[in-house]
Amino acid sequence: MKKLIILFSLLATHYALLAQIQAPKELIQFYTQEWKGERFPDGRPKVPDEIVKRLANVSIEEAWGIMRGDGYNNQFEGGFQIIHPEKPLVGRVLTAQYMPSRPDMEKPIKEKGKAEGRKGASNSWPIDALQINDVYVADGFGKIVDGTLIGDNLGNSIYAKSKTGVVFDGSVRDLEGLSAIDGFVGFTRGYDPSAIKDMTMTCINCPIRIGRASVLPGDLVLGKPEGVIFIPAHLAEKVVNRAEFIALQDEFGHKMLRENKFTPGEIDMKWSEPIKAAFREHLKTRSGKVYLTAEQIEAFLAKE
Repeated sequence: MKKLIILFSLLATHYALLAQIQAPKELIQFYTQEWKGERFPDGRPKVPDEIVKRLANVSIEEAWGIMRGDGYNNQFEGGFQIIHPEKPLVGRVLTAQYMPSRPDMEKPIKEKGKAEGRKGASNSWPIDALQINDVYVADGFGKIVDGTLIGDNLGNSIYAKSKTGVVFDGSVRDLEGLSAIDGFVGFTRGYDPSAIKDMTMTCINCPIRIGRASVLPGDLVLGKPEGVIFIPAHLAEKVVNRAEFIALQDEFGHKMLRENKFTPGEIDMKWSEPIKAAFREHLKTRSGKVYLTAEQIEAFLAKE
């Protein structure tokens, strides 16, 4: 009997936690338990700002290849229409889940939002939680007509809070106004003059799906013209470091081939000691900052 009482108590606590618009931090910590670093008060992993900044110089292909080597095969999605495609989108993910509306679901969500002090329509609630370097990522189940998750008013608020942009499996309106926001980058499924209708925002910072990609709150997102890729927080530093080393290798290799100092076969195969020595000398004389330490570079070279 005592065990049954404890079980019912745990179940009651569990469902009380779930009865929130914002996913409880215990749930976020459960899904992101491989992250061992600092967290935001809401439970999301807080990948250091320096790693977020460095991610902008990583290519989609490099990030994809590194993660695929670790078994992460469902992190990329393409086929977006992009606002300001000339700028990379990088930041920490804040998720939102939208679903087709039904009255018996929408009513308690609105009541719960009001009880939590939330203002306005539910599509503005995730924006209130954004912080600098966050990216608002929303599953709008691909809806275009009546699926416009934001217009330029909400777009200005998003950029003021985050200084980044959005990734929507859904649409936006007020394209001219959104395009006028300098620095705002948007990946969406399309544009439509309609206002959002028959959609309900069901959860903030829950696991979501963007096309064929699985997304967790606190992931890093990298958006470039090819599409977007979501990097688990615990892999972020590894991806950035490895990608930077690959970029240095490519830079050096191209230079050596232009100068006819090594053959393509020598550059493309396992590096010999003379090539490694030339690479070290190249790093001493090249312009531009190298974030990797000498120890990290030597560790990568030892694996080549």
